[in-house]
Amino acid sequence: MNLCSTVAVAITVSSLGCGGATPTLAQSPAPASRTFDRSSLDTTCAPCRDFFQFANGGWLARTAIPGEFPSWGSFNELYEHNLDVLHDLLEAAARDSVAPPASNRGKLGRFYGTCMDSAAAEAAASRPLQPELDRIGAVNAVADVQGEVARLQRAGITALFNFTSDQDAKHSTEMIAEAGQGGLGLPDRDYYTKTDSASEQLKREYVAHMARTLELLGTGVDEARSAAQKVMAIETALAQASMTQVQLRDPNATYHKMTAAELGGLAPRVAWKDYFDQVGAPPVPELNVQQPDFFRTMSQLLGETPLAAWRWYLRWHLVRAAARWLSSPFANEDFHFRQVLTGVKQQQPRWRRCVAATNQFLGEALGEAYVERRFSPEAKRRALEMVNNLEAVMRDRLHGLGWMSDATRQQALAKLATYVNKIGYPDQWRDYSALAVELGPFITNVRRAQEFETQRQLAKIGKPVDRGEWGMTPPTVNAYYNQAMNEIVFPAGILQPPFFSPDADDAINYGGMGAVIGHELTHGFDDEGRQYDADGNLRDWWTKADAERFQAQAQLVVHQFAGFVAVDTLHVNGELTLGENLADLSGLRIAYAAFEQSRTGKPRPPLTDGFTPEQRFFLGFGQMWRTKVRDELARLYVIVDPHAPPRWRVNGPLSNMTEFRKAFRCTASDPLVRPDSLQPRIW
Repeated sequence: MNLCSTVAVAITVSSLGCGGATPTLAQSPAPASRTFDRSSLDTTCAPCRDFFQFANGGWLARTAIPGEFPSWGSFNELYEHNLDVLHDLLEAAARDSVAPPASNRGKLGRFYGTCMDSAAAEAAASRPLQPELDRIGAVNAVADVQGEVARLQRAGITALFNFTSDQDAKHSTEMIAEAGQGGLGLPDRDYYTKTDSASEQLKREYVAHMARTLELLGTGVDEARSAAQKVMAIETALAQASMTQVQLRDPNATYHKMTAAELGGLAPRVAWKDYFDQVGAPPVPELNVQQPDFFRTMSQLLGETPLAAWRWYLRWHLVRAAARWLSSPFANEDFHFRQVLTGVKQQQPRWRRCVAATNQFLGEALGEAYVERRFSPEAKRRALEMVNNLEAVMRDRLHGLGWMSDATRQQALAKLATYVNKIGYPDQWRDYSALAVELGPFITNVRRAQEFETQRQLAKIGKPVDRGEWGMTPPTVNAYYNQAMNEIVFPAGILQPPFFSPDADDAINYGGMGAVIGHELTHGFDDEGRQYDADGNLRDWWTKADAERFQAQAQLVVHQFAGFVAVDTLHVNGELTLGENLADLSGLRIAYAAFEQSRTGKPRPPLTDGFTPEQRFFLGFGQMWRTKVRDELARLYVIVDPHAPPRWRVNGPLSNMTEFRKAFRCTASDPLVRPDSLQPRIW
C-alpha cells in the first residue's frame, strides 16, 4: 500500500535570532492542560520573531538527544510511551507457556522471544545465510541472477528493482502489479550522484562499510575491497538511471501501464514470465512500470556487467538486510554505518529493537492487544467529532473560494464528500494464520515474516481493492492520507497527549490534533492530491484557468521555503516539500476555523496558563513540533524527506496567517509577518 502523504515528523536545526519586546504573560488560576507544557516556553523570545523558539525554547535548552537516537522530540516521546506499553504486552506474551503456538499471542511471544535471544544469534553467526550464499555462489548466467533477485525480493529485499502490488492509479478499484526503481544500499540516488566533498566522503565510508561486512563473511581484505567497488559501480549506475525525489512527486510521471510483453521489449535481459513465477506472483498480463528508463538501463547492466560483480552485489544485499539481526560483529558494523548516516551515538537496547521489529512484522496482532489496553471509545468519539468539524469547515471554504470556478468547485466538493475517515484501528484484523513463527535463530523468523508479507502483497494482483486495509499499525505515532483510497487515517498511537486528549481544552486539541487532521484532510487537495478525483483515480478534473491559479499560489510556498536554511548552508528543497508545506498551512487554517466554530455560543474562557484561547491554539501547534536533531540526519532529510524541518513547519505557516498575527499582536515589521502579496491563498 502506498501511503501517499504522512504527517511524519522531520528535522529541525536552524534558528532565528530572538530579541525585542515580549508580551507580558498574565498569571491565571485556571488549570493547565497536560497536553501543554508552560515550562517549555522561552519567554525571552518574542513570539512574532521566532514562534518555534518561543513555544519550545525552554525544552530545547534543557533537553539532550538520547545517545541511541538521531533526533528527539514530541513524536519520539509519545513513541517511547507506546513502546513501554508494547514491551509489557510482549514480555507477558513471551512468558505465556500455555498460549497455543498458532495463536496470535503465541506468535507474538515466540517472535519477540527469539529476537531477545542474543545468545542464539551469537552462536549462529552468519550460518542462517549460508544456504542463500551457496545459491549466490552458483550464479553462472544472467538467468541465475534473475532467479536470485526474485528469491531475495520474496524475502523483502529490494535487490535490483522493486516489485509489488498497488492500486491502479487510473482504475482505483483494481490491484495491479507494479515495478519500480530500487536496488540501492544508500538512502537515495543523490548520495551516488552528488560530487561535493561531504558526499564523496560518505561514498568512501559506504564502500569501506561494504568491504568490512564482506570480510565478516570470510572474504579476504583485498578481495572484499575490490568487491565493494564492484557493488558501488552497479549501484551508481542504477542511481543515475533513477528519478529524483522531486520527479517522483509527479504521479503522471510514474504511471506507465504496459503488458508483460511490452516490458520484455523494454528490458529484454529479464525473462519476465519466469521472473513472475520465481517471485511468487499470480499471472501478470499487465503492470505499471513506474520508471521505464530505469528498467532499460537495468537490462543493459545485466548484459554488460560481469557475473562475478553480480554475485558480490547479491551477497551484499543479502547480508546488508540481515546484519542487524546476526551476531554482534555484523550488528556492530551495521550500526557503525548508521552512525555515519544519522549521527546516532549508541545502539538502542535490544528490547527496543525487538519491540519495533515485532510491531513491524506482526503489527496488527500486536495492535489488537495495544488497542484493548490503551484506546478508549471516548477518544475515538472525540477524534471523529474533530474530523467531522474540520471537514465541515473545508466544505464551507470550498463554497466560498473566489478564485475557483464553479465547475472545479463541484468536483472538489464531490471529492470531499467521499472522504473515508479511519480512526484508531481497523474494523477487521489481519489474518496471520499462514505465518509460521518457530523457535530458533531470529533471522529465520524475520525471513518467514518478510516472505509472508511479500506473498500477501503479491496475492492482491488482479483482485479488487480491499477498502478496509490499513497501511499503519494502531500503535503508530503518525497519520496519513491515501490518494487512491481517498481516505484519511489516524492510528490510536497518535491520539494521545501531547497531540490530543479528551480531557484537554479545545484550543490545545485543535492546535495539536486538529492541525494533524487538517494536514491530512488538505493533502487531498495539495499539488499531488488534487490530481486524483473523488473515486481515487488519477484524472485531471480542474479547468485550465483554475489549475494555473493554484500553481501560481503554490509557487509562493515553494519560494518561501526554499529560502529557509535546514542545516549548515543547505536550504530546504521547496519543490520536494511543497505538498507537505501546503498541507501544513491549509490544514492549520482549517483547524483554526474549526476551533473558532467550536466556541460558538459558549462563554469566553478565562486566561489559562496566562494565554488566551487563540494563543493556546497556536502554542498547541508549536509544541507539537518541538524537536532536536543531529546534523548528520538533518543533511539526510534535506535529500529524502518531503517534510520541512519542524522549525519551519511552525514558523513558515504562521507567517502566512492573519489569525496568528492578531492573536499575538504582531506588527508589520516582525519577522513572522509576511507581506500580503507573498502570502499564498489557496484553501
